[in-house]
Amino acid sequence: MQEMILLQPELFINRELSLLEFQRRILEETQDENNPLLERVKFLSIFGSNMDEFFMVRVSGIRKQVEAHITEVSPDGLTPREQLAAIRKRAMELYHEAQQCWRHKLLPKLEKAGIHVLNYNRLSRSQKEKADAYFREVIYPVLTPLALDPGHPFPHISNLSVNLAIVIRDPKDNEKFARLKVPSTLPRFVPIKHSSGGARKDGTIPHHHYFVWLEQVISANVSLLFPGMEVLEAHPFRVIRDADTEIQEIEADDLLETMQQSIRRRKFGTVVQIAIHESMPIPIRNLLVENLEIRRSDVFIQKIPLGLADLMQVYDGVERYELKYAPYNARIIEPFRNVEVGEDIFTTIRQENILLHHPYDSFNSVIDFLNASARDPQVLAIKQTLYRVGHNSPVVEALLEASERGKQVAVLVELKARFDEESNIGWARKLEQAGVHVVYGLVGLKTHSKIGMVVRQETDGIRRYVHLATGNYNSVTSNIYEDIGIFTCDEAIGADATDLFNFLTGYSTQQDYRKLFVAPLNLRQRLSTLIQREIDHAKHGDKAHLIFKVNAIVDPEMIQLLYAASQAGVRVDLLVRGICCLRPGMKGVSENIRVVSIVGRYLEHSRIFYFFNKGKDEIYLGSADLMTRNLNHRVEVVFPIESSRHVRYLRDHVLDLYLRDNIRARIMHTDGNYQRENLEDGNERVDIQEWLMSRPGKNN
Repeated sequence: MQEMILLQPELFINRELSLLEFQRRILEETQDENNPLLERVKFLSIFGSNMDEFFMVRVSGIRKQVEAHITEVSPDGLTPREQLAAIRKRAMELYHEAQQCWRHKLLPKLEKAGIHVLNYNRLSRSQKEKADAYFREVIYPVLTPLALDPGHPFPHISNLSVNLAIVIRDPKDNEKFARLKVPSTLPRFVPIKHSSGGARKDGTIPHHHYFVWLEQVISANVSLLFPGMEVLEAHPFRVIRDADTEIQEIEADDLLETMQQSIRRRKFGTVVQIAIHESMPIPIRNLLVENLEIRRSDVFIQKIPLGLADLMQVYDGVERYELKYAPYNARIIEPFRNVEVGEDIFTTIRQENILLHHPYDSFNSVIDFLNASARDPQVLAIKQTLYRVGHNSPVVEALLEASERGKQVAVLVELKARFDEESNIGWARKLEQAGVHVVYGLVGLKTHSKIGMVVRQETDGIRRYVHLATGNYNSVTSNIYEDIGIFTCDEAIGADATDLFNFLTGYSTQQDYRKLFVAPLNLRQRLSTLIQREIDHAKHGDKAHLIFKVNAIVDPEMIQLLYAASQAGVRVDLLVRGICCLRPGMKGVSENIRVVSIVGRYLEHSRIFYFFNKGKDEIYLGSADLMTRNLNHRVEVVFPIESSRHVRYLRDHVLDLYLRDNIRARIMHTDGNYQRENLEDGNERVDIQEWLMSRPGKNN
């Protein structure tokens, strides 16, 4: 009976609406005057990019359910059609808030700071002359106007493209329609001065930077594309398409080729949103709705600018460092400070497990370890999982070097890492050409685990060195994502790593692991058992405490178990960056649950699972969130932290400070809304990210 009660719809928050609330928290960072000005612009760009991905993936998926006449409700009781309606309402609110922030808060402050993002009609005569000259010399040769008439069908509108809908009149007084794509190969922000955005030839940085929107320059000069015609009007619009490609792996003989085809199909996915300027007349709106085969509810009326993600060009292009976060140089932690790569790094790991907390601790230690492994003549083999590695990857380069030096190298490249597929396909081919054994994962499962293993011949026999982490082997994102990893040569973990790689690359049916929790094999069961242990302790009158730091909590069974823990008297603290479908603070259900979300300079990405265990603290780290996809449909690894020193560090200097943060933290209310902590007079100011940047290089 209790289980049925804990699964009632009113106990759950809708996943999609919770994700939109996360976007709201990002949007709040654009309004926070404690953030440097250009960082606020960056947050607005991140908001725009996240909203694009939300529609490409999440909204497109729900639309498919509606089109398939699926009426099954989500855990919170909404049908797919009801979810779409709620999403549109919430998304429109967020878009409006973002536009207001840009126009009324950021633009005036940028102007005052000497960064002028101007509308074409605000340019002076000399500025217009420069913009028009840029059009003739650079833009005009790139443009391709496409007509719409019986001889020219409605052109394909590519995903995330900004376009102009143009109405022209021919000499016979007939009105015609043309579409013009704003080229993505050119900067969205046209510099009015050569020095805008960059340093002068003498190395000095100009104070004033002038930009104008590319589409406005095109609109002002568009008549040059239609000689002999009269341009009546030109209106910008932007399209978002379905990018959630489905891979039918069982029928695919060659997953690599299938993924390449899937990426090509993404460019032609169904339109899920069209953003238009409010000035666009009804007849043009109707023409777009009809030809793009969308519903009127898919049309989002916005003010300039369309496509907020492009604001990252302003952040990247303007070298005004006083308007950005002060540079931070990651530390080399104490055990690695005196290590000479290729000589003592293995000795260092043999002496003790080493914990790295990125981006505060340098990711170069991971790269150094792989480079040493590639060059050490005693290393026999390297095995690695790669999920998102990015471009120009030093990790992949180390693996290539290892193969060239004759070592046995096996790499699992996850081709289904969304939006990183093309990069991963390129690396997979390059690794294969170098003789690396490359596999692409298991049928029906996405490999999301972060693990590398080095097998080394030593005087006393074979020893395995293992690196386990919560984050990707990406040297770029490691500077902005908060993640934790360990180096160990623990024999049991090494044996587990061997079994895991055999599971990934061969036909192993290994189900039991010594120390690792592996999804989809035993992770759900092991976490459930540990939660139940805290419940049992609480029922016997003992102190019981759970602290989970994750990106998302969605899985109904796990939420139900956390509710049961709260009812039993377990104190439950949840640090959830993004989606949280659990409702805290409900009388009789979740009174003992507190949910905190932290958004700041770095993306909170680590997953930490803390169990009080009657004072014998246990902490596990890993790649898995509490989502059904992570627990059931991905290969994930969660690993124990066994050093008492590392446990103390994570408990006292990480988790405790996260829970005491009163600068970046937002507290979740029962209704799903979040509110910042009130910093009362006299209270200590606690900003976890600032503290981690300033701490010594000792993880103890």
